[in-house]
Amino acid sequence: MSVDGRSDDRREGPTPATGNGLGNSNQAAFVTMASQRLRLNPNKEHKPDNYDDMQLDFSPSIFSSLERYLPPSMLGMPRHDKVKFMREILLKYLPHGERNRVQKHRDYRQKIILNYQPLHKELYELDPATTFVPAFLEAVNENTEESFKRICSEPSPGIYTFEMFQPRFCELLLAEVENFEKWVGDSKYRIMRPNTMNRYGAVLDDFGLETMLDKLLEGFIRPIAKELFPEVGGSTLDSHHGFVVEYGNDRDLDLGFHVDDSEVTLNVCLGKQFSGGELYFRGIRCDKHVNSGSRPEEVFDYSHAPGCAVLHRGRHRHGAKATTSGHRVNLLLWCRSSVFREMRKYQKDFSSWCGECLHEKKERQRMSITATKQELLLRKEDESTA
Repeated sequence: MSVDGRSDDRREGPTPATGNGLGNSNQAAFVTMASQRLRLNPNKEHKPDNYDDMQLDFSPSIFSSLERYLPPSMLGMPRHDKVKFMREILLKYLPHGERNRVQKHRDYRQKIILNYQPLHKELYELDPATTFVPAFLEAVNENTEESFKRICSEPSPGIYTFEMFQPRFCELLLAEVENFEKWVGDSKYRIMRPNTMNRYGAVLDDFGLETMLDKLLEGFIRPIAKELFPEVGGSTLDSHHGFVVEYGNDRDLDLGFHVDDSEVTLNVCLGKQFSGGELYFRGIRCDKHVNSGSRPEEVFDYSHAPGCAVLHRGRHRHGAKATTSGHRVNLLLWCRSSVFREMRKYQKDFSSWCGECLHEKKERQRMSITATKQELLLRKEDESTA
């Protein structure tokens, strides 16, 4: 499911820059629910309720995904009560003003979907056999850590590259985007750009590709992220922001240093002919250390190739160098986990993924070992002089 509306949380900067009529018993129950926290690990044996028939602020599948993390005492509660609890959690990430903007975007999207005629309807229902290269499809069907590592290269820690899309799929998606942009211009609709940093491109969900991207996330990216990025919610990715960006002559030239509003980011080059435009990575950081310096081992540049994907943590700081000639178009899928975002509020140690936190932890350990050695040496000296 997509997160409605474009995301404006690509942090940017010189260095990388989210009287109710209740009776007393119900009030007591609500207070008890409000004091509860999500479980750290999901109840894998619990079968979540289906919320498709309810009028909700968020996609029903988000509630089904989140339900496995509810406190044990809440699992048997009526759906209405569970929704109330989960909704309060989700609304923390979407303030009132943002909800109004999201509703306007929903209305905008609905108008487009009702009026826009797709050029290639086969794109809108993901067909794995015609979308993915055989090696990628085989690895996903096998669905093991070994199968994913077989197709992936890790040229720098935490950055995975692999062949993903067939050339024909890239051609069809490029043609669909161009057709949509032409239709927008002809019909005088206003196109909403993917984020505040890109002046060109389009949000794919806005013209009907939400179902396709849902399938891409749930069936193909989440299984890989579960193995490669478990520490940032890779197994619980439950929403996305999908878009294309365009670089080159009369387009964006480059992209500033930033982190993504995602847990895991998929970046696939669709084409066309171009030179330049390399991605540059400079280390993974938590909020506290997002503006810290980079170490030599964290510096890595990646050159795009059509059909090839880069998969990395959203907090992996990066940017794009200038596309010096031609026209480059990339598909981006920001994959998010509502469960991870809730649990992160109670987390104090990010050394499992933040490079600077890990460095500080190792430095504390080194100092502790040094202090212990010094203390032992002093004891030996005291014993020898006694």
